[in-house]
Amino acid sequence: MNDFLEKEIIKRINDYETPQRITFSGKYPVLKKPIVFLHCLIKSVQNFLDPGIRCKREKDFFDCVLTTHQSVLRRKYGNSDPILQENKIVNIKKAIEKLNGIVIMPNRIFSFWNTIGNPSSKNGYVSGRFFLNGKVVEGVGGGLCQLSTFLYWMFLHVPVKFLERHNHSIDDFPDSGNNLPFRCGATVLYNYVDLKVKNEFNFPIQLKLWVTDNDLHGQIVSLSCMPGNIHITEKNHCFIKRGGAIFQFSEIYREETVRENSSEEMCKTEKIAVNFTKVLYDISDEYLKENNFKLYDFSSL
Repeated sequence: MNDFLEKEIIKRINDYETPQRITFSGKYPVLKKPIVFLHCLIKSVQNFLDPGIRCKREKDFFDCVLTTHQSVLRRKYGNSDPILQENKIVNIKKAIEKLNGIVIMPNRIFSFWNTIGNPSSKNGYVSGRFFLNGKVVEGVGGGLCQLSTFLYWMFLHVPVKFLERHNHSIDDFPDSGNNLPFRCGATVLYNYVDLKVKNEFNFPIQLKLWVTDNDLHGQIVSLSCMPGNIHITEKNHCFIKRGGAIFQFSEIYREETVRENSSEEMCKTEKIAVNFTKVLYDISDEYLKENNFKLYDFSSL
């Protein structure tokens, strides 16, 4: 491990162990519900007043496929209740009813929550599993993070600017069905923890989403194809031991290429995320060897 990477990890450890800012609701838990309500109200007003957040749905889809993705719906989440898995699928299908066919015009903004609305029982959502304040909890609308992560991964492969995206605060299980780089996800919580992107393509882009018995499928389509390709890569992935705690670290890069004379030429490389997340499951030597992962001990630093 080089010195620069070591300093970056030490900084992340220090930020975790001695946070610079403690939320008001963290100081006064009794005020948590009214504070959350106020956050939701402020975000709703901001979205309503923002003229850029105006997306429409179309029944017909554009012909040019910019990117495509597929995700397994039922995964092994430790000892979680399998009923919550089925409820998650119900919630995803419900949200897709609002998302499928959404057109984002050039320079317009897509907001996950502004498009879906409130995932309440009144709107047909059921109880599922999600993260809250570093814990796994159960609540109405749970499981939509798989859908927001799915959209985030597709958006990474098209010319959009990320205005808002949040990482999960914990890693509570080794994902048996995940083939994406670690922490290439986007957690959401109605409605102030959002996923927002701005279309910087010269043409409108459109979401095409559907569900089969076992998988979530999706495409981003447009009137014109991109002049090149976008590749997502992960670097410096490792586990960090700090006393009795284990953390997972990685850096995510987006590489844009352009085509010239039937060949590809590198155009732009951008670091899009530095992930540092507490791990809640056991890391055995066998697990490290099987996945070719590295574990560094920072307990003495």
